[in-house]
Amino acid sequence: MATLRIETSVNRENSVTRKLTDRIISTLGDSDVVTRDIATEPLPLIDSTWASARVKPVDERSTLDQEALALSDALVAEVQAADTIVISAPIYNFTIPASLKAWIDLIARVGVTFNYTAEGPVGLLENKRVIVAFASGGTGIDSAADFASGYLRFVLGFLGITDVTFVAADQLAVDAEGTIARANAQIDALRDAA
Repeated sequence: MATLRIETSVNRENSVTRKLTDRIISTLGDSDVVTRDIATEPLPLIDSTWASARVKPVDERSTLDQEALALSDALVAEVQAADTIVISAPIYNFTIPASLKAWIDLIARVGVTFNYTAEGPVGLLENKRVIVAFASGGTGIDSAADFASGYLRFVLGFLGITDVTFVAADQLAVDAEGTIARANAQIDALRDAA
């Protein structure tokens, strides 16, 4: 089983999501884990060169086009190779970190990870499982102020990934001990269900 771990928290030793992803990874058992820490090694934002290159047929791409897409191609290959993707999603100002949005922008590619059809869009990243470690100071998951979990469910589903589970340590500023205990119980339930 191959696991892709996406770390996005700018906090290191004090990160709740990093601690949660550690526990989640440990519950998955023996697995080939690839870690992409996009908080430590930030991804570039998409630009006009990238946008132009991605719509050209492969055999018509210049060297510059290929260079513009090289990182995106590598990120897509990591996702395609993974059976399970574990994503840390600390909530910054009611939504996901900019680093996670940059990752999504770089892997969401028409003809590669999704297609448009006469019946509507079709995701090409099927048969994958995503576990999201969600942590927030005051935003409750699925509350009116949570612009992260719904977006992640939608965009992952758009790419073909419908098996999405959230491990939520939300509202840490209200009850840190209780919410971390509940998140750990959710992780234990993942292990028990395996």
